[in-house]
Amino acid sequence: MTIFLKMSVSVTFLRPFTRFLVPFTLHRKRNLYSTVLQRCMSSKIPAVSYPDKESISPPEQLELDGWKTTMKSSVQEEGVPPVSSNKDEDTQAATRELIEMWRLLGKEVPENITEEQLKAIMECASKSSKKKYLKFLYIKEKLKKAKQIKKERKAAAKEEAKQAMLLETTEEDKQQNFPFLRLWDRRINTAMNWKGAQAMQFGQPLVFDMDFDNYMKPKELQNAVSQLLESEGWNRRNVDPFHIYFCNLKIDGAYQRELVKRYGEKWDKLLLTATEKSHVDLFPKDNIIYLTADSPNVMTTFKHDRIYVIGSFVDKNMQPGISLAKAKRLKLATECLPLDKYLQWDIGTKNLTLDQMMRILLCLKNTGSWEEALKFVPKRKHTGYLEISQHSQAFVNRLKKAKSFNSFPKGSYVHTEKVA
Repeated sequence: MTIFLKMSVSVTFLRPFTRFLVPFTLHRKRNLYSTVLQRCMSSKIPAVSYPDKESISPPEQLELDGWKTTMKSSVQEEGVPPVSSNKDEDTQAATRELIEMWRLLGKEVPENITEEQLKAIMECASKSSKKKYLKFLYIKEKLKKAKQIKKERKAAAKEEAKQAMLLETTEEDKQQNFPFLRLWDRRINTAMNWKGAQAMQFGQPLVFDMDFDNYMKPKELQNAVSQLLESEGWNRRNVDPFHIYFCNLKIDGAYQRELVKRYGEKWDKLLLTATEKSHVDLFPKDNIIYLTADSPNVMTTFKHDRIYVIGSFVDKNMQPGISLAKAKRLKLATECLPLDKYLQWDIGTKNLTLDQMMRILLCLKNTGSWEEALKFVPKRKHTGYLEISQHSQAFVNRLKKAKSFNSFPKGSYVHTEKVA
């Protein structure tokens, strides 16, 4: 009992001192833990120094001369010799090196360049014109590749369809007979060639004057050759074709090279006459009529006993009077189509393409009707037809009567009565 009393007295005596000692010990423990944690973190994480904003220097700019030397060294590593500045250097090699440099820089440059195209690039006056021409060749090469890929895919699909049809057909279908005779493509071609051979012997001549290659750029010359190909195709498929003459066609000239390139092996098999001679040397001048849009003489009717001449000239630079001046120099008769007489002309020049002229002349030769022939004029250039004159209508009626009269066999009698 006495011991218990002593302990209670000691506790009551020490209680006020503990109020001061306990917070001090807890605060000291917390400081100890924080110092230990800081020492541990500082030993594991390296110190990072942040530079001042004033000490930061601006980035160094790349000098142009240094960039040029870098590009030249990269070209040398690729195996392309750098462009030398010697005066005796071949300009053709220098142009090729320049094109190769542009290709390495990612410019739009074709992969394959012919000698003719290289000469055309060398003739360009400025660097911008060279870049434009190279871009044109690049786009042309790209389209050619896409066309070739499309052609190969189409041929593959056609072959697959053919194989599928062969698998589906049975032996009975193979032995089946049909009542109609099938016209094969080779027989149609044979018939067209026969008409072309007859036209070369007995047909009316139609001359294309090829003496305008110096007035056209390469792209315009290619367009002219495309129109000539279409004209020859329309004439070949017609019932009564012309005998086509390519006059003033220079051997190994720009026109002949492009025609041989387009036709290939078929060039030597074409049923037409290609010659270096002029149309004045082949036909009498009194029978020649030069068709040009600049002529003051308007064509009224198609003359079957005349030789019509068309200038093979694609004029995108608007150079009027070139074909008319040549016809006057040769003292030839000139005529133009009566477009203002039959059409309400709206917009554009009255120059038509070569294939449009071919179709108009073929229609005039077969029908004699201007209303039918001028349907081949593009409708974007006019708003419609004018009223047909009485003279033209009477001529068409006479032509129809003559055809109906000739349709009766010889010796037959046609009874006509007068109507009161």
